Amino acid sequence: MTNVLFICGKARKRSPTAADVLARWQGFSTDFAGLSRDADEVVSPEHIDWADIIFVMERKHKARLRTKFGSLAAGLKLISLDIPDKFDTHEPALVDILIQKLTAHFGPIT
Repeated sequence: MTNVLFICGKARKRSPTAADVLARWQGFSTDFAGLSRDADEVVSPEHIDWADIIFVMERKHKARLRTKFGSLAAGLKLISLDIPDKFDTHEPALVDILIQKLTAHFGPIT
């Protein structure tokens, strides 16, 4: 089982949607968190330690994650999906983009 963490700003729209989308694939355990102090689920060292792969929604999240967690995040596979904060939770357009981008990384849903 591969543990995949999705991170965005407030963990309200993009990252929970991404976690739900990837949970459809076999062989993945998913979770989500946010980098903002007022995130619904604030990213913690435990999240980072649990993850095998971390997807961030925007490149700026990658930089913030590295600044906040330093060496803890240094050895992780950290990938930006480059998805802007303009979608609602489970919005069909967001789901379509996530399926396309995750399929490019992991192959089709199995």
